[in-house]
Amino acid sequence: MAKKEKTIELKAKAEKVTQEELKKLQDIVSNISSLQSEIGRIESQKHIQLHKLAVVRDEAALFQSKLEETYGTAEVNIQDGSITYKDAK
Repeated sequence: MAKKEKTIELKAKAEKVTQEELKKLQDIVSNISSLQSEIGRIESQKHIQLHKLAVVRDEAALFQSKLEETYGTAEVNIQDGSITYKDAK
């Protein structure tokens, strides 16, 4: 049995993509760049907000210590200001 030879037609290699493909590629790359920039901006804002949160938590801890010095406890109802003493439970 004789083997049949396969004939493969080769196309000439393109030198450039089409204008439509180029535009699509440029749009995709531009979107990626824009999103990465936006993520960087958001991360920077996140860092600033986390720092502010740490400062406020420190302030809360200091104020809690002051309340404990003054009242012997820092268990205060933030709605009405009533104090709950541990031995009153």
